[in-house]
Amino acid sequence: MDKALQLHQGHIQSGTYLPSTVDNVLWGRLPCEKDAPALTVSPGADVTIDTISHEGILEDQGRDPRAFFEPYGVEVLDDAVALAASDTRHEFGADGPHVVSRPIAVEGARTGDLLAITVRETTPRVPYGVISNRHGKGALPGEYPLEGQLYSAFARVDDAGTHGLLPLSEGAGPRVSFPLAPFLGIMGVAVPGDQRPNSVPPGPYGGNIDINLLTVGATLYLPVRVDGALAYVGDPHFAQGDGEVSLTAMEASLRATLKFDVIAREDAVRQFGELAGPLAETRDFLIPTGLDEDLDTATANCVRAAISLVQARYGMDPRLAYAYLSAATDFRISQVVDVVKGVHATIRKSDFPAA
Repeated sequence: MDKALQLHQGHIQSGTYLPSTVDNVLWGRLPCEKDAPALTVSPGADVTIDTISHEGILEDQGRDPRAFFEPYGVEVLDDAVALAASDTRHEFGADGPHVVSRPIAVEGARTGDLLAITVRETTPRVPYGVISNRHGKGALPGEYPLEGQLYSAFARVDDAGTHGLLPLSEGAGPRVSFPLAPFLGIMGVAVPGDQRPNSVPPGPYGGNIDINLLTVGATLYLPVRVDGALAYVGDPHFAQGDGEVSLTAMEASLRATLKFDVIAREDAVRQFGELAGPLAETRDFLIPTGLDEDLDTATANCVRAAISLVQARYGMDPRLAYAYLSAATDFRISQVVDVVKGVHATIRKSDFPAA
């Protein structure tokens, strides 16, 4: 991939398409109940959504993506340029950095149901990404950046489109190569009321959960908090390690096709128990989550969610479920950099007898 995938260009998998124009996105805030939907779809519908990475458009990067990326000789997305140049309100430091789609209403979704968002396809829109660290942020806030307030590492995509490339030192020379696994860091549903949450901390509504297992084929289940669900996505990544320790991962714009389904509350409770927050599922794993500003508490919340899930899904005694989780399940740090820290468990479905 040499050229950028501009709006309306290239393959668009779904007949329902939400381009990331200025009118179709929020910047730094997540949708709330009072936001009018950009689209309304039926349960089971696929929607193709163009997303924009915040790297290169932020105020401390000049709010001019063409100038920011000029040293690297790459094509820049027109929609990123348009957003940065627009009069869209964005208060750096008070608002989050992320560009988020305006909400998608799903017909029939009611408070107490689950919204299931399945990732059908993710297509890179550019052959590069950026990994940043800012003063006072990241896992080592008093140590990095080594100089100044901001350090942004430019990462290219290899010719095969399968790996990211970073130099071992500034400038030319040998490079480290790491596999790409594109996913959306932000997937969520609207909160009640008329106040838009900051895009940085995740919550029971989902949002910036940064779970890198949400690649093609994965499903995220979210408790619906307002009628219509008002789903949204953003924060596209090409790759991220668990923890996302620097502050950002390989941030880069994606075209994503997602399927939206509604699971009625009674069915949801039968399948998963009472969910207090996000739950993910892949072909191999059930992935309960735990969130809190304190990592120990986030871990405890995730363990409780995992016990409840195994109990509801498989009828397992909670004492035995706790023992099983200790023997067989990895509890992984989703991220430690978004104020509210995240932990997710990977429960192997193949360990359990078929229903």
